[in-house]
Amino acid sequence: MFRYLFLALVPFVATAAEPLRIICFGAHPDDCELQVGGTAALWASKGHKVKLVSLTNGDIGHWKEAGGPLAKRRFDEVQKAAKILGVTTDVLDIHDGELMPTVENRRTVTRLIREWKADIVIAHRPNDYHPDHRYAGVLVQDAAYMVTVPFFCPDVPYLTNNPVFMYYPDRFQKPNVFEPAVVVDITPVIEKKLDALDAMPSQFYEGGANGHPGLMPTEPDAQKKRRTDVRNGFARRYQGIADRFRGQLGDLYGPDRAQEVKYAEAFELCEYGRQPDRKELKRLFPFYD
Repeated sequence: MFRYLFLALVPFVATAAEPLRIICFGAHPDDCELQVGGTAALWASKGHKVKLVSLTNGDIGHWKEAGGPLAKRRFDEVQKAAKILGVTTDVLDIHDGELMPTVENRRTVTRLIREWKADIVIAHRPNDYHPDHRYAGVLVQDAAYMVTVPFFCPDVPYLTNNPVFMYYPDRFQKPNVFEPAVVVDITPVIEKKLDALDAMPSQFYEGGANGHPGLMPTEPDAQKKRRTDVRNGFARRYQGIADRFRGQLGDLYGPDRAQEVKYAEAFELCEYGRQPDRKELKRLFPFYD
């Protein structure tokens, strides 16, 4: 059942004249683009500031390539995707598959959130399938309090207003089911999002870590079909999110408009950090007028 949290612990700070500042964390160079690329493009189109951060360099995320050359390739791919979406992107130099919830990494995430002066922070849930995803979620959860503590990482000014922390969707049922507080219509920017994913062929056209040579045809017509199939597969993924959360779309956009939404992204509210009411959520996600 869809639920909003109505307890506003800290009043909304940003005004219409002040762009929102959003930072999104992913475990690998493609996770943010997959999960929040459409909403990021919408924010950017309204003049808000969005940073996507990969906590690892993705250097084992391919069936044929690895190491420094793959890390460089994936860095270049997300930079191209960032230009398409209109956002900023960073990739940390931590080995793929080796992200751990250490104090050092907690400091890194805390500094990044503070430096960005974030209003919103989004990351994986800590019960996701990949260990790097899970630990990315844990690190961001741990930072949700530490960003406000003056003598933790005192080299970067602490935040006096705690951001709103949120999660990307997944389908895992245990220990808890994903329950979105926000569902965003990304239909107006779906082609831009799909173009950004097209800019990462190592992961999608070639299949990433679980790919194989059979995914890469040699005939031009077959290559074209492969690219079309991948793009259409992603379109169906975001259409599935719209269908899965059609009721919540009705709450946010109204029932008539909700039926017109073809593609969507969804985000769950973390119980840590600032707890916005529905009015503030609509200010932070200014897409519902």
